[in-house]
Amino acid sequence: MSTTLGVPRPDQTSYMLRAAASDAGRAYKQRLLELLDVQTGHTVLDVGCGPGTDLPALAERAGDTGTVIGVDRDPTMLAQARSRTAGLRPVEIREGDAHALPVEAGSVDRARIDRVLMHVTEPLDVLTELHRATRPGARIALAEPDWDTLIVDAEDLGTSRAFTRYTTAEVVRHATVGRRLARLAGEAGLRVESVDAVTPVFLDFPEADHTLGLGRNLQKAIDGGHIDRSRGRDWFAGLSRGPFYASFTLISVVCSR
Repeated sequence: MSTTLGVPRPDQTSYMLRAAASDAGRAYKQRLLELLDVQTGHTVLDVGCGPGTDLPALAERAGDTGTVIGVDRDPTMLAQARSRTAGLRPVEIREGDAHALPVEAGSVDRARIDRVLMHVTEPLDVLTELHRATRPGARIALAEPDWDTLIVDAEDLGTSRAFTRYTTAEVVRHATVGRRLARLAGEAGLRVESVDAVTPVFLDFPEADHTLGLGRNLQKAIDGGHIDRSRGRDWFAGLSRGPFYASFTLISVVCSR
């Protein structure tokens, strides 16, 4: 029986909170918030709000006369979001699917989707649903990674490339949705205002192992016959000894309705 490599898979709430608290997470989230340009009195929709990490900042900008709606389909995430926003009068937490948002047509001034489209059944359908939910003149901010751009420095470049291929083919449902964001937004009837890309960099191996799933996904790749067991374990051992470098590209698109 093989021993699992790397850190165990964290629960989803802990994973999302830790990612949001990282330097890279805080930087792009702040930039996305600025581009969204939430004003006092706005109705703001956070699709796939998870544990509610971003809801307090949205509520602060929307003010007492605004409304911030966090939508998620996971009961555990919804409970965390309700706890995090308890006492914030403008915030409403609603259970629902991104493909059928629990909001009235044309009722939303600002909307955001942050690293959710890579997991949904059909990203274009979700963006089309956002078009339905937002009113003319609304602004929508989207952020998704492109996992094809994941690079991990190692002497064994072949295994690094094999790990990225496995990640894009087997781990993430829509691994390259980041590069398609602008095109999909246009197909959904939205007007693309800006496209930005940033490169989160990981120099700390334990942090990268947690966030990128290096060990746990490598173990799956080995068990599935995608990477040679001995070569994969040598690759992972070399990463843990350092010095370490990994990065990927995160694409942000701001649209208007």
